[in-house]
Amino acid sequence: MAQMKPGEVRDLTTDELKDKLLQLKKEQFNLRFQRASGQLEKTARVREVRKDIARIKTVLGERAGAAAN
Repeated sequence: MAQMKPGEVRDLTTDELKDKLLQLKKEQFNLRFQRASGQLEKTARVREVRKDIARIKTVLGERAGAAAN
């Protein structure tokens, strides 16, 4: 799975973003366990997932701010 581009994130609906966020949080949790047990092969994936989560949270925050105004 490749890192999401900001344009791709903005094209998703709010519900899709929430689903994707939940999916990424689960993956992050699993990656943490793999790293702790020494089974993690793609160490760069931890960083990609963290950045994707941040991108989604940023877009969700922007939409919440726009809805409040």
